[in-house]
Amino acid sequence: MGKSPKQVLDVGDLVVMPGIIDPHVHTCEPGHTALEGYSSATKAAAAGGVTTLVAMPLSCLSPTTTLANFEDKLQSAEGQCHVDVAFWGKVVPGNQDELLSMLQAGVPGFKCSLIASGVEEFPHVSLQDLHMAMNELQGTDCVLLFHAEQELGQWKPALEDPTEYRALLDSRPDAMEVEAIQTIADLCLQYKMPCHILHLSSAQALPIIRKARQKGAPLTIETAHHYLTLTSERIPPGGTYYKCCPPIRAKTNQEQLWSALQEGLIDMVVSAHNPSSPDLKLLADGDFFKAQGGIASLQFGLPLFWTSAKAKGFSLHDVVQLMCKNPASLIRLDDRKGALCPGMDADLVIWDPDKEFEVKKNMIQHKNQLTPYLGFQLCGEVLATLVHGRLVYLKGKFSPKLEGVLLVTQRKMSTRVSSSPYY
Repeated sequence: MGKSPKQVLDVGDLVVMPGIIDPHVHTCEPGHTALEGYSSATKAAAAGGVTTLVAMPLSCLSPTTTLANFEDKLQSAEGQCHVDVAFWGKVVPGNQDELLSMLQAGVPGFKCSLIASGVEEFPHVSLQDLHMAMNELQGTDCVLLFHAEQELGQWKPALEDPTEYRALLDSRPDAMEVEAIQTIADLCLQYKMPCHILHLSSAQALPIIRKARQKGAPLTIETAHHYLTLTSERIPPGGTYYKCCPPIRAKTNQEQLWSALQEGLIDMVVSAHNPSSPDLKLLADGDFFKAQGGIASLQFGLPLFWTSAKAKGFSLHDVVQLMCKNPASLIRLDDRKGALCPGMDADLVIWDPDKEFEVKKNMIQHKNQLTPYLGFQLCGEVLATLVHGRLVYLKGKFSPKLEGVLLVTQRKMSTRVSSSPYY
């Protein structure tokens, strides 16, 4: 592997399709490499047929909130990547003067949160912060990504046993997502600026999304594999390795998310890969409130989706649309990724959609193997992954040569005329 540029790979009747693009991955480097890092994350990506991932701006030190921090992040990733990596920036209170410089340096957009993240370096934004940021970015080609949960005023959840999943679910009700998404839809319509909802969990927000789009809002939506695969009814007491925010909800909610995918109301499916160690998950205590959130699934996104999707009538073309083409458009790389066309990057995944396998700990390439998917029987095994036409993964083995490129596109900023004051 990796020795001959003219190597011929006979894949018989296996599926050859564009490499998966995962725009929602917490790489945790620099700063938290005990959880994950570029080497382990991109290795897991290669094993799962992911040829491009986009690193989230938090879960690292320092977060990607300034140009200097962005440059530090690029330096930390250099020479470590098995697959291509792009980077999101971050909007926090008071950093609006940094946004255009980060955009010009190559981030495709910025994440922000409407609720406290629990990370000191990553404070949530107020409505005024958002007006200031959107006023600054209006007229550019960037996208704003939102963790869409919002506090509900004086509402307080009932005191419950913290080891019961129902207690966590009651503390993050659907209304938190619904209110946040209404706020985002209003802003999206006001500024006509591309906005993207991260990891949609609650189907109750779907009517707001549908209505906003009908009015012309440039609003896109992702959901995550855990919301389409796992359900609250089957989460055991103390099973903190299922904790994520927004939370995994009921089976009836899940079915509505699948219907929204079929309708085209949800644009893409991502891993929202956010790894954690057993000690941070507090497995011994089983306290859902104190345990760190996040689910690791980067390596298994394709079979996780296909295992359920094929039974619901989804085609391989749907897989490409939801996991390749639409994510490529989101990250502003649809001119070179997400499709098999002349002139595009030769990023490919070769896989057997009929091959079943069991998720075992020894096959997991994430730095922390803790995941709720251990023991799952999945359908769809990746045979090989190619990045820029070169094999990076084949039948459990990795190329010794790192082929991943840091995707930083220098932009020429257009002159912007603001029409929406933030006061």
